[in-house]
Amino acid sequence: MHYIHRPYQKGETIAAVATPPGEGGIAVIRISGDQAFNVAEKIYSGPIRSYPSHTVHFGRIVNAAEETVDEVLIVPMRAPRSYTGEETVEIHCHGGSLITRHVLQTVLDAGARAAMPGEFTFKAYMNGKLDLAQAEAVQQLIAAKNDLALHAAESHLQGALSKKIAEFQRELVDIAAILEAWVDFPEEGLEFAAFEEVIFTLKKIKEKMEKLSSTFHEGKILHEGLTLCLSGVPNVGKSSLMNALLGKERAIVTEIPGTTRDLLEADLKIGGLHFRLVDTAGIRATDEIVEQEGIRRSRQAMQEADLVLLVLDATRGIQDEDSVLLQLAPSEKTLTIWNKIDLPSSHSQPKGSWAVSAKQAIGLEELRRAIDQKIWRSGPPSKEEVVITQLRHRQALDGATQSVQLVIEGLQSQVSAEFVAADMRRALQELGTIIGTHITEDILSAIFSKFCVGK
Repeated sequence: MHYIHRPYQKGETIAAVATPPGEGGIAVIRISGDQAFNVAEKIYSGPIRSYPSHTVHFGRIVNAAEETVDEVLIVPMRAPRSYTGEETVEIHCHGGSLITRHVLQTVLDAGARAAMPGEFTFKAYMNGKLDLAQAEAVQQLIAAKNDLALHAAESHLQGALSKKIAEFQRELVDIAAILEAWVDFPEEGLEFAAFEEVIFTLKKIKEKMEKLSSTFHEGKILHEGLTLCLSGVPNVGKSSLMNALLGKERAIVTEIPGTTRDLLEADLKIGGLHFRLVDTAGIRATDEIVEQEGIRRSRQAMQEADLVLLVLDATRGIQDEDSVLLQLAPSEKTLTIWNKIDLPSSHSQPKGSWAVSAKQAIGLEELRRAIDQKIWRSGPPSKEEVVITQLRHRQALDGATQSVQLVIEGLQSQVSAEFVAADMRRALQELGTIIGTHITEDILSAIFSKFCVGK
């Protein structure tokens, strides 16, 4: 994988716009590195070097032709008391896209290099201001789509996850010291009491790591949101239900079967969580080529979705095509919905299904609660609970857990001390990748490439 950052050069001066693109009241341009004050001094009208750190001053940005580019506020921040840990200057200029580009170009002409995605946070990580888990939390904080995700990101940024990982490391290091001593002095052996105590302690650590890993289900929901797929045969009211859930006319609704021929997507919030709602083409046997492609995509969407709402027509009961869909839908992630309950019907509705009228907005709140209950295994996480939100973290925890299990089995089977100690070292390395003590450049590239420029 191509590394997104140049080989790290401590103190290299970079600059970028740190606020979102577009028009606004102000924009912030961040300069960081050993030459940050020299760069700012070349283009700013005031004696910036004389200003106390973390104070705000009014002045002008002037280009090489001595023309005023903009009137600004400037904030000097002396190292190490800055986000990156380096000399930093922030310029608060007017927020139009054009004026912001002109100010940034003036900064770059004065000697700064344009920053790459996530490079300010990368500097903070390299300078020890943040560990890797905290650095990732910065991007999660920016991208949070709901209050629960926001709280989880804030918790990680404050070091809650890092403290748990460090706790596992300390406990394992104590045991690793015993195992390494066993390797160096095999004639000493391990006393039976110490042997049993080591195994007992390892099992407890393994249980705690497994418990933390198991929170990924909840963490993934918070961080990424969910895909909610509306499926069913033609004309059961999938598009009407989509419009009802959204509270607006997103999908075209007609009495003609097969109106929806492709996937329609929209954002939806239920219980504070973010959903990507997908309305699919009605699934039925057909010779029409365009409709066949829509049905193929519908089947694929059902399999890939986090939750499927299988819509049935309450006025006609279960037909043969409905039966096929009921068998096709993954039961563990499917809610069966009977639509059109406002119309006369002689069909009874099976237990475990939900009755609604998309047209009359009947039963929608009950459906929303059912969706909320279906996605959580044992309720949403509490604010005090640390949850992992990154697949990378879960994989590292699972790798560490597997290595600890090998240590336990090795001790129980009395395998050679060198092999047991090697498994322990692997466990510690896996945990280290979470907070950045054992990390490779390709992992850093994958992490920081997700950041926006200026952060």
